[in-house]
Amino acid sequence: MLPPADHRPWPPPDRPWVMTQTWHDLLFAHWPIPVAALRDAVPPALTVDTADGHAWIGVVPFHMTVRLRRCPPLPGTSAFPEINVRTYVTVAGKPGIFFLSLDAPSPVAVAVARRWYCLPYHRARITVERRGERILYESRRAGRGASPAEFAGAYGPSGEVFRARPGSLEYWLTERYCLYALDRRGRLCRGEIHHAPWPLQAAEAEIERNTMAAARGIRLPDTAPLLHSAKRLTAVFWPLAPVGKSEA
Repeated sequence: MLPPADHRPWPPPDRPWVMTQTWHDLLFAHWPIPVAALRDAVPPALTVDTADGHAWIGVVPFHMTVRLRRCPPLPGTSAFPEINVRTYVTVAGKPGIFFLSLDAPSPVAVAVARRWYCLPYHRARITVERRGERILYESRRAGRGASPAEFAGAYGPSGEVFRARPGSLEYWLTERYCLYALDRRGRLCRGEIHHAPWPLQAAEAEIERNTMAAARGIRLPDTAPLLHSAKRLTAVFWPLAPVGKSEA
């Protein structure tokens, strides 16, 4: 059974979902950047979304468990860490996420996600260690021929759990219920997602290294990022579908 959907900007699809993901110990680190800085990174079919006059880049480390519908957990693909670099876009009035890169250590998960969701996944060596409320996270891209990309830091919550208020920047950054990608034929596709509202917390982080966005030619500002964390959230996913058909 799906979580309640009254918080969503549009109803979830009226067709079977295919996968659940449970995300654990996330850090949302966000930086404002000029829209022009994304000109070469975002396909022309997508409109870069803006808030407070800026586009935004998010670097999001976490670990997750994955389950295909009506399937037992698959060895090597059911639990692994991931770090993604994302920005925010709108198509036909539906705001969503566009991933610039996603790094994970599971070769099977990387191959499946590239094929099923046409997402720019890379192999990486990632270690995650919990020390009380703090998460120590380190990732280094390992794929042959891939642009070097690293992240190393420690993070954890610094405030109470809250639900983002509609109209707030926190809501704009996190309450998005689809992703966009180009399929192998170059068609713009939407992947619908559904989950309960994010249980956000203010966060603090010490980031030692972060070249994740630089690997896509995007320079982050020198200012401190906007930080939020979340302990756990489960989402359901529908198959990728060409825009115009994904609402069916």
